[in-house]
Amino acid sequence: MVDIKHSASPQLCATLIGDVVGSRAVADRRRLHRLLTEALEHGSPTAGQPPALTVGDEFQATYPDLGAAIDAALTIRLALAPTVDIRFGLGWGQVTILDADSGIQDGPGWWAAREAIGWVATAQTQPGLAHIRTAYRAQAPQAPAPDAVNAALWCRDHLLGSLDERSLRILTGLRQGRSKKELAVAEGISASAVSQRAVRDGLDLIVLAAQHLRDLR
Repeated sequence: MVDIKHSASPQLCATLIGDVVGSRAVADRRRLHRLLTEALEHGSPTAGQPPALTVGDEFQATYPDLGAAIDAALTIRLALAPTVDIRFGLGWGQVTILDADSGIQDGPGWWAAREAIGWVATAQTQPGLAHIRTAYRAQAPQAPAPDAVNAALWCRDHLLGSLDERSLRILTGLRQGRSKKELAVAEGISASAVSQRAVRDGLDLIVLAAQHLRDLR
């Protein structure tokens, strides 16, 4: 695992930048901060540098591989949905510690993630791309192919953006390994109704795609 936080030399890793969509319209900033802090705890199991708030509602993290960063983005997004809407920029490239005491970092990996989240902020204003919340850019040779990765991320974003609150809860449960029978009891509906939702809303497909994306190196 890349532990960029304690490394003085440049390290090749995946970078993640996230922020809140429409954050200026949020009246209760303290509640938003609390929700973000709690959600970020779910995105740290494989992190080199665990997700942490930087300024305002922006957060950053590093991961040893792109698959882990993609998986963390989905986990954090589901932990906050539908209350808080998040967009993500993912990058791949070298990251360097500029100041070991403060942990300030720089490098192509961060430039890539910044470019990606900037693109998302612009793209989601277009009617046909309104559900897009994630993009990936690479600043290193032999990185996972951005075109192929982004195609998968954008299709997933469209599916996620089409889900209602119940389907989001069921999807979260499925990703946690809970059975459809368990989720049916929790939702107060039949197991058949859960299965029908999983088919209609593509929940099983999202779970399967997430498993494959998590394996990206």
